[in-house]
Amino acid sequence: MEIFSYLQRVFDIGHEEHDIILQKVKESKRASFSLRVSVMKGKNLMAKDANGYSDPYCMLGVLGRQSQKESEEKRERRFSFRKRREKPEKCSSPKEAPATRCIQVTEVKPETLNPVWNEHFVFDIDDVYSDLLHLDIWDHDDDVSVAEACKKLNEISGIRGMGRYFKQIAKSVRANGAAASGGDEKADDFLGCLNIPLSEIPVVGYNQCFKLEPRSTASKVQGECHLILRLFTSQRDTDLSKTQSSVIIHKMMLCQILDYEHSHVQVEPYNWNGKVSAPAGTLISHHAMQADLSLLQQAIILWQGYSSHHRSQRMCYSSLLELLKTINTEWDPSAVHGEMEILREGLRLHSEYCLFLITNLRQVFPSSHPVAVTRCELMLRGLCYMQGMEAFQEVFPLCNEIQLEMAAAVKKGTMEWYDRMTAQFKRDEGTLEEELKQLVQVVDDVCADVQKGYHIYNTLFHSTVKVDFFSISYRQLDKLVADHVSVAMEKVCGTMEQENSRMTQMMGETLFELYISLKTLKSFREFLPLRDTKMLALNGFHNWFKCAVHKWLQIVHEQSCDRIRRAVEMDQFEPIQQKAKHSSSTMDVMTCFSQVQELWAQLAWPDTAGASIFITHLTDNICNEAVYYSELLKRKIERGHLGPDHTNLIVQLCTALNNIDHVDVYLCRLPRELDWKCLEQAMEESCGLEGREQVIKALNGRLHNANLELQRESRHIITHLTEKMLYEFNKCVQHIGLSPDSIQNDDAVSPLMKYLNETLVILREALIKQNLDRILSTLWELLLRLILETVMDNRGVQVEFYTRFQYTLEVLLEFFNAEGEGMTLEDLKGEDYKAVEEELRLNKCSSFELIEQYFLEKITQQRILKHTKFGRISLKCYYDAPEQRLTVEILHGADLIALDANGLSDPFVIVELCPHHLFPFAKSQRTQVKMKTLHPVFDELFYFHVTPEQYRHRFACVTFTVMDYDWLSTNDFAGDAVAPLSDFCWPGRPTASPGGKNLQPLILHLSREKPSEKPIMKMLDARTGDREAQEFIKMLKEIEKCMEEE
Repeated sequence: MEIFSYLQRVFDIGHEEHDIILQKVKESKRASFSLRVSVMKGKNLMAKDANGYSDPYCMLGVLGRQSQKESEEKRERRFSFRKRREKPEKCSSPKEAPATRCIQVTEVKPETLNPVWNEHFVFDIDDVYSDLLHLDIWDHDDDVSVAEACKKLNEISGIRGMGRYFKQIAKSVRANGAAASGGDEKADDFLGCLNIPLSEIPVVGYNQCFKLEPRSTASKVQGECHLILRLFTSQRDTDLSKTQSSVIIHKMMLCQILDYEHSHVQVEPYNWNGKVSAPAGTLISHHAMQADLSLLQQAIILWQGYSSHHRSQRMCYSSLLELLKTINTEWDPSAVHGEMEILREGLRLHSEYCLFLITNLRQVFPSSHPVAVTRCELMLRGLCYMQGMEAFQEVFPLCNEIQLEMAAAVKKGTMEWYDRMTAQFKRDEGTLEEELKQLVQVVDDVCADVQKGYHIYNTLFHSTVKVDFFSISYRQLDKLVADHVSVAMEKVCGTMEQENSRMTQMMGETLFELYISLKTLKSFREFLPLRDTKMLALNGFHNWFKCAVHKWLQIVHEQSCDRIRRAVEMDQFEPIQQKAKHSSSTMDVMTCFSQVQELWAQLAWPDTAGASIFITHLTDNICNEAVYYSELLKRKIERGHLGPDHTNLIVQLCTALNNIDHVDVYLCRLPRELDWKCLEQAMEESCGLEGREQVIKALNGRLHNANLELQRESRHIITHLTEKMLYEFNKCVQHIGLSPDSIQNDDAVSPLMKYLNETLVILREALIKQNLDRILSTLWELLLRLILETVMDNRGVQVEFYTRFQYTLEVLLEFFNAEGEGMTLEDLKGEDYKAVEEELRLNKCSSFELIEQYFLEKITQQRILKHTKFGRISLKCYYDAPEQRLTVEILHGADLIALDANGLSDPFVIVELCPHHLFPFAKSQRTQVKMKTLHPVFDELFYFHVTPEQYRHRFACVTFTVMDYDWLSTNDFAGDAVAPLSDFCWPGRPTASPGGKNLQPLILHLSREKPSEKPIMKMLDARTGDREAQEFIKMLKEIEKCMEEE
């Protein structure tokens, strides 16, 4: 009745409703029970074999109700599944066999008196109050024992089948009994039995060793057997059991009980250790056993229930830690199925909730409350232990380390605490002085929090979870305070600008208090690791109190930009003096720079290292002013505000170019003017080499960027200047190309040289040396480009045309070199010059010479050709000098390209002596066609008559053209190779004798270049009236056509 009363209170059910439910339960179908038996091991069994051991196995089953007569006989002897009987007629009927539901048998453990079975069985129970568990242990001796026969029991269904089966067992017993009279060495020996009434099994089950019993007073047995017995319900006639699993029902009941128990504890709710009352413990344990929940399943459900309850009502974390330890002790992944998702969800929610508590650490676990600090420690230990569990790794294999998540929670919590703390101060209301006073209070509160974090929370987090709480929170607060203060100081600077740099006494005192508070906060940095102190936002907080300096620098910068703008507007780009070669606006720019430099000298800032920000600002202002000046010059030039006269225009452009160069020269002197070396030394002393390098790198980077900008504007002016000369240059080059042959070369080039001389006089007077060199280099490149375009547009004309331009090129080379006073020959004879010179040389060659040049290039390319995708051919060439006969032996080809639809080719090789004008009587020869192969074997000899006068030419060669034979269409080009005759025919060469046939073969890799892509071919193609050129072009075009038709 106590249990019923407790349930009524837990579920808040009245007496009338309880009676109705109880009556419904009584009328429902009785629950079905099952028995789980785990046969673990035997100990000290009797030895039955001659070797001093036994071969034990167990037979076990559940016996039905015993009659009164049988109960009386039971006192005289014990029942056995298998018993050698001296009077077989007493067991002649199968009806005398026990009414068992099932007989199970273990494995035979040979030659042991301490067998370990560890086998598990489940039996259905008819009557839990009267049924009996019976177990026999036998020594296995039969050739075919009852153990093997009993294994077929699962194949029998129905009581009648069971009766026939026991009849066979009875026959076996009688047979064994009959054999015993002649010798029973083959019969299984009895080692002991157990009879355990199911009604005596407690709710928690048995897990113990049972002493073996004899089957009769005459039996002699010894030892014990370790069994684990548990009764559970396999089927219940309730509405909830039909829709929910026993695990879910157990979890729901547990949650209801925990809510009730926690609400009735006598201690502080957050100190409840999770211990429940006796009725609650009885209900939980009874239901777990009836639901056949393993220890691991119970532990998982308890953890899920308690951790879920913890999220709604605070409790002691030690109980949660003990539950985690229980799960870890009982953990067996193979024994967890549906509970895996419950465990995963419980662990996930608990982890997220604990991280939520860490985020609100200052409110949930205040440092001023020792009990709260202890609770926080237990929570952290549990969280750390949870992630280290094997179960946690199993359900969350890819989970981040808990330390990283804790660090993120600490960071987020610090930010939220700061936001709540500063929310009580209204930043936008009141005067600036009041806002600064509030800011002082904020910084003082942050200092107090940092101190508590270091002395309490940091020790706690570091000892439990190895998380540096202080470093995380301090870096976050450092950034938040710095952002807050910087905004306020911006307002101060703004106020100072509005009040003409006037500052009241109260404002000064408040700023001083703020400075002291910031200094106190900064002093905590000594507790940080060294690596974390370099990137703190408050490292340079004192610079915020120097905003007046930046204000002054900004005013000077604005005034300088305005003066530069007006100076450029008034500038006529006329040199102020002959030697200076720059205009008046440059002087204004230099004056502005001097004023900034003078201001910096008057400041004489004592903290050289701290003054780096001012030097950076100064450098940035000067660079911006220089770039701004160059942009103004460019805009004035683009708008056409210069004189219309050509000469004056060139002079003005030169002056603008000199102006930019003059400013660029000053920028190069800027490190010396601002004493960067002194700054470097101070930065190295205060911040080390790294700090020094950072400052100098920033300054040099800004200076470099400004220099690039000035150079870009200079190039723009140079381009504008050369464009003004382009028209005259084009006219002069066209005059050279269109001049008739009757005119001398000097006369043809005279207009160009005259214009260059006149222009050069102007440039020399208007430009400084550096800019003159840049202009001359640009003009040289421009003239080379114009000449090259003119020559390429006039291929195939008379040789005199190219000779005249060759003469022009030589004259220009002398002009720009100016006997060593101008551009160097190395700079003049660059890639552009070589391209023009080669174009002129080739155009002046005859068609035969171009063809010879073509084969020279082929020979050169063949020598450097190591491997291609077009295959190769193997051959031998040797020369018989007395006979003046060249023997060519084509051996075979390899890896040729497939040119037919079947993926193969029908190759043959054409062998020729080239060029044809050198070998007018040598006919081309060809091998036989090798059908359907990419690796043809030819082994054919060819003979050519070659004189010493012929093979002495460097361009004399043998060409090998591989073709694919097509019966119905034009043959396809597969590739070609070339070999110079000088490699075979010169006296003294191994191949220049009949013995050369014994040398190793020559391997030539094939190529498939398009002839039309070569400049020589374009020159020959342009010679439409030259028969030799057109024939050669026609031959190569046929090859190219074969390539295009593939």
